[in-house]
Amino acid sequence: MAGVSAASHLATDLAVVVLEQEVQAGFHATGRSAALFSEVYGNRVVRALSRASRPVLFGDDESFCTTPLARSRGSLWIGRRDQVAALSAFAALPDIAPATHELDARETAALFPILRADYAVRGLLEPSASDIDVDALHQAYIRAFRRRGGRLITDARVDALSREGTRWRVRFGAESILADVVVNAAGAWADEVAALAGVQGVGIRPHRRTALLVDAPAARDIDDWPMAIDIDETFYIKPDAGRLLLSPADETPSPPCDAQPEDWDVAVAVDRVQTATTLECRRIVAKWAGLRSFAPDRSPVVGYDETSPGFFWLAGQGGYGIQTAPALARIADSLVRHRGIPEDLGADVSSFDLSPSRPRHSAD
Repeated sequence: MAGVSAASHLATDLAVVVLEQEVQAGFHATGRSAALFSEVYGNRVVRALSRASRPVLFGDDESFCTTPLARSRGSLWIGRRDQVAALSAFAALPDIAPATHELDARETAALFPILRADYAVRGLLEPSASDIDVDALHQAYIRAFRRRGGRLITDARVDALSREGTRWRVRFGAESILADVVVNAAGAWADEVAALAGVQGVGIRPHRRTALLVDAPAARDIDDWPMAIDIDETFYIKPDAGRLLLSPADETPSPPCDAQPEDWDVAVAVDRVQTATTLECRRIVAKWAGLRSFAPDRSPVVGYDETSPGFFWLAGQGGYGIQTAPALARIADSLVRHRGIPEDLGADVSSFDLSPSRPRHSAD
């Protein structure tokens, strides 16, 4: 998502090639997202980028996408008695309060009826949270990219990056291209790609997250239930095409890879959900895992590397890369062109908030 969204903007007047190591685009994190838009999810920078992405995700620009990209869902943060202070502190944050309202135990149970009566004593509802059609958004960016003359090459794992004069030689298999700018949008592989170029990494670390689908309770209409999230993010539950998607919200350090679910994490998800709800998980319909890649401070890394001319970072989106893609694509396009943060986004996000030098300096 990161690569093609930024490329679709850059291709308006530049020659742009996107190299995808898999045989299809969106194979890893993009295709394994929980697909929720939430303005209260993530840290301050992520929340600002999500708000800035709303016009694209909730717009009706048929020249970009002919199908709606978002569907109302709502997110419900839940807290046990020992979590009330944490939930109230979260609700009081200046950019959280306007988007949410607190609920008592009865109101919380009414919105998510399978919660155990003695579990959630408080809730925090974000009514505007929505499902995102990830594939529709991804394909819309790919279409826009190609329409503007961009070239997407799949099955093209980058093997080497080297400077030739003022340009980069990018080698993949038996082929190579010369480019003035290399945009490193390699997700979990971002630091590995930097190493190929002789560029110091910025500490991007992939973490595995597990998800599974189970049958919904019999005789329950779950379609309008919100996504329920433990305030300490130890699990979440989300309606998904007539079933329930469960996750233990795990963040297990992992090397860059095609992540697979571990039986232990699946069991933890089931245990935590059955502790909080009356759901009986008799059958697991499907299970999968994906990688969420973070910089040390959990904010994205976007900008030119200060040590290597023409090497541009677009990485570290964590689990927020879908809902922040429209804003990050515009920011990356502007920064590649040395124009700074777009004026309408600059009030909430600064160049330093995203700078590749930021995680290195914080590590020092």
